[in-house]
Amino acid sequence: MPKMKTKKAAAKRFKITATGKLKHGVAGKRHRLISHNAKYIRQNRGTSVLSDADVAHVKKWAPYGLG
Repeated sequence: MPKMKTKKAAAKRFKITATGKLKHGVAGKRHRLISHNAKYIRQNRGTSVLSDADVAHVKKWAPYGLG
């Protein structure tokens, strides 16, 4: 049986931490930032950890990891 393929969109958007959690970039940071206040922009800087409810979906998209 052939190996399963990784969804390349998932590989580009998520990273696996050393403990097996998934990191992702925060949405809403690309354009139209003038309508957001400074607190919103500051708090959504960087990455955050994916919620447990969504981890199962992403791990199905990447059967052998995201590497």
